[in-house]
Amino acid sequence: MEKIITFEDFTKVDLRVGTILEVIDFTNAHKPAYQLTIDFGDLGIKKSSAQITMLYKKADLVNKQIVAVVNFPKKQIANFISECLVIGAVKEDDVFLLHPENTVKNGSTVN
Repeated sequence: MEKIITFEDFTKVDLRVGTILEVIDFTNAHKPAYQLTIDFGDLGIKKSSAQITMLYKKADLVNKQIVAVVNFPKKQIANFISECLVIGAVKEDDVFLLHPENTVKNGSTVN
């Protein structure tokens, strides 16, 4: 472990489940990526950039539920504003999206 955080630090991270509505190629990204539009229920629709093009086809991502951090500040990536951070497990250069085992309500908390 590199850094130890307190439980209070962890509780500041707002992890939510959302459903991917739209996936488009992010042609201006330095590394291959998609632009995702994600429905977080009562929290609304948010956009994110994700470098997941090696393992996931666009059509397979639509309607897929994912987990994301929704309380980071917006971040500009090339000409795109990312509003959340999609969470995945990393193995070498591959990113495996984290997702609920069963369908849950969009906006559900993860803890």
